[in-house]
Amino acid sequence: MIFSSMLFLWVFLPVVIVGNLILGALPVEKKTRMKLKNRFLLIASLFFYAWGGVYYLFLILAVIVINYFGAMLIAGAGKNPKSGKLAKSRTAGQKFFLVLTILLDLGFLFYFKYFNLLIHTIERIRKMETGAFGLREVILPIGISFYIFQAMSYVADVYRQQTELQDNIFDFALYISLFPQLIAGPIVQYKDIENQIYTRKESPAKFANGIMRFCYGLGKKVLIANILAEAVDQIWEFDVTKIGPGVALFGTVAYTLQIYYDFSGYSDMAIGLGSMLGFTFRENFRLPYIAHSIQEFWRRWHISLSSWFKEYVYIPLGGNRLGLPRTCVNLFLVFLLTGIWHGANYTFFFWGIYYAIFIILERTLTGKFFDKHRIIGRIYTIAVVAVGWIFFRADSLADAFFYILGFFRFGAREYSVLQFMSMKMLLALVFGILFSGAVSNHIGNFYKKNRTKAYIRIPDIALEMLILIVCIFMLAKGTYNPFIYFQF
Repeated sequence: MIFSSMLFLWVFLPVVIVGNLILGALPVEKKTRMKLKNRFLLIASLFFYAWGGVYYLFLILAVIVINYFGAMLIAGAGKNPKSGKLAKSRTAGQKFFLVLTILLDLGFLFYFKYFNLLIHTIERIRKMETGAFGLREVILPIGISFYIFQAMSYVADVYRQQTELQDNIFDFALYISLFPQLIAGPIVQYKDIENQIYTRKESPAKFANGIMRFCYGLGKKVLIANILAEAVDQIWEFDVTKIGPGVALFGTVAYTLQIYYDFSGYSDMAIGLGSMLGFTFRENFRLPYIAHSIQEFWRRWHISLSSWFKEYVYIPLGGNRLGLPRTCVNLFLVFLLTGIWHGANYTFFFWGIYYAIFIILERTLTGKFFDKHRIIGRIYTIAVVAVGWIFFRADSLADAFFYILGFFRFGAREYSVLQFMSMKMLLALVFGILFSGAVSNHIGNFYKKNRTKAYIRIPDIALEMLILIVCIFMLAKGTYNPFIYFQF
């Protein structure tokens, strides 16, 4: 089930909202009301996930059980048997249970995400036919990378004594499976949400803000990303050895916009849904295409993933505390892992290394230059990012390089960019470019200062409703509706 579907908009979401409101109005103790709402949201979230396949419900339940008891064992192994208090230093038992739990999590991730790649690689090395081992393809469960990273962050924080142990398995299960952020993020750390499980505050203002975020996120997805996706997918079905500069440039710009509006739109919808239910999630995007360096881009793009790798990989490896050479090694490892996290294809490995090279160059050579010359920095950044998306989108490294050569294949005439130039496509491109950068930044700042004023709020509500109506109309017509980050 996806947010931009008629089933979600007309059935699932209304049932959840009404059910949550009814439970919140019951004449019982506040603690009891919150418990009932938590159980209701847990059931709804598990149903939401099971809609994509009941088989995968057992997987997420297994992840919940393993990490719940793993954290219990870690906490128990750290207690002084006489006083019952946690020891200041980590014990061998704690380290053992931490490593065991993390290995089990990574085992799930490896099997479901990378096992197929391993088998295909072995077949190529041994020059065997595809499928020679007779093994069935492992189907990737939706959202597995997101909820396993959430589970690992909780276990690591319990080990580091940075969060309290959750002793109620149902409330822990709600944290892992909460449907707004379950299948495509943002990655929510338990320490950011533990108090909200019991003391979240719902209000008309917060609910209205949630509707606003959801409507604008849905608009990003349906009115921009989906329209661009039709052209992008068609271009990548072409013979990439025959495309010319026009098609190559158009496809690159369109995909650069598509992936931003697709993923940031989903994050907006997730944040909005959370707000409707009383939860506050951290922002996941802050206009990444206005960055003046690759380092700044990654502070603005998929913030929850960047923060996760920084806190649980980069800093434990030593961060920038052990000298420049070690810092560069740490940065390389983090971005290699970032690429691997995104998918089981050598294009993603290359994409991670590609960013590692530019990050290291900025750290050692070019960073100060781009800090001083911000306009040049912005042009450089968007160029690097756009080329990077070619590798991200391609099915193979060969396809990516042939596509890039298309920028210089001036005699190619087999495909024309004019075949994509409908009014709908032009509008998606224009609004996509305008609202991905400085214009959106200025509008956002103006809106924050004046959003309570009637001359802003009334048109805002009207625009939200218009976007929602148009999106529903387009979805009812069967608009092309993929979600890029569902494959991760």
